[in-house]
Amino acid sequence: MTPAHGPDTGAFVVSAVVEFKGGSAMIPASRDVVRGFVARLAEHGLDLTDAFLDAARLVATELVTNALRHAPGPCRLQLTLVDDRVEFAVSDTGDAFPTFLPRDPVRVGRHGLEIVTRLCGEVITKPHAAGKTVYARLPLA
Repeated sequence: MTPAHGPDTGAFVVSAVVEFKGGSAMIPASRDVVRGFVARLAEHGLDLTDAFLDAARLVATELVTNALRHAPGPCRLQLTLVDDRVEFAVSDTGDAFPTFLPRDPVRVGRHGLEIVTRLCGEVITKPHAAGKTVYARLPLA
């Protein structure tokens, strides 16, 4: 069962978790985690496109960057195959929920959640004792 969306119905579970201590190196490292995770999905017979890999790396980059910028301390990235989607769960120590800004093509920066929402359809944030977790699910196709 995933915390964001309820019971899983997939035939097998593929998951990856990494704990980041902080610092800007966790941003490219999150992309490496995604690449390895997608390679593991391929080992299970899922033939994913380069476009999916690019989108997944972008989602991870945006969510981990937000954790780095807006929360003190470490963060955790978990990727899980859930049915026909990959769930991204980024936990951090901040207590403030992400701010969704209205679409503004003239604004420079602060488009991360807009991008993630466009790719994933929704972003869910849940508080926990040590901060919060932001969830997003990217469709495989």
